[in-house]
Amino acid sequence: MDAFRATFRNEIIKLYKKKKAIAAVIISLLVIVAGQLLISGVRYGLGIRGAGSADFPILILSAVINTILPLFTALVAIDSFSGEYAQNSMRVTLTRPVSRIKLFSAKLAAIAAFILAMLLLLLVFSLLAGFIFNDHSATAASVSRTVIAYLISLPPLMGLAAGIVLLANALKNGISVFFLAVLLFIALKMLALFFPHYTALFLTSQLDWYNLFLIDQWPLARILRQILLMTGWGAMLFIVGFYLFDKKEF
Repeated sequence: MDAFRATFRNEIIKLYKKKKAIAAVIISLLVIVAGQLLISGVRYGLGIRGAGSADFPILILSAVINTILPLFTALVAIDSFSGEYAQNSMRVTLTRPVSRIKLFSAKLAAIAAFILAMLLLLLVFSLLAGFIFNDHSATAASVSRTVIAYLISLPPLMGLAAGIVLLANALKNGISVFFLAVLLFIALKMLALFFPHYTALFLTSQLDWYNLFLIDQWPLARILRQILLMTGWGAMLFIVGFYLFDKKEF
């Protein structure tokens, strides 16, 4: 366990030092500013009420969950594997007294920490913007639902990250992994439109499952089905991804 903690801490430090993490923070803040300016323009320019303080964070989440967050999740996941393969730094990491399964798990845990940090950052700043610039219509129940919506967005994003990690271990070139991941993401989105009855089976469709927690009466059967699907997807992608990682020679 000490080896895993040390490896996880090392992966977190590497992520912190990379420019992608800083760029993700800056762009996320810009999205919040742009969203607030848009709502203010609609309110004062057209006389439309716009979003209340409880609605604004959900509008931000709906805007970034299928765009910015998957993009930076992909970039971080690719850099954690393909980037280190290209720089031959993975060989140095493996010289430490840590097994491959612990290294692989620590990398995924660091990616999860990055995604969670992004979600919390967006949550805090969107809530602040909502309270400061919008109508103060929020209640304790609506704020708690908003917090839950942000937190439960982590599992589907991690499923996406596990899929990208699998591609990063199957292909050598990070650019190839990125473009293939983007093409697969778009393809799954398109398939969900053409086959709506099978939408729940697609990994990308699970990104919007936070909507199930925004209503007063949670549909427990649908939530349980989504949890089982995400668990199954995650387990399969993790196993195959680690198998490819374990077979690599450095």
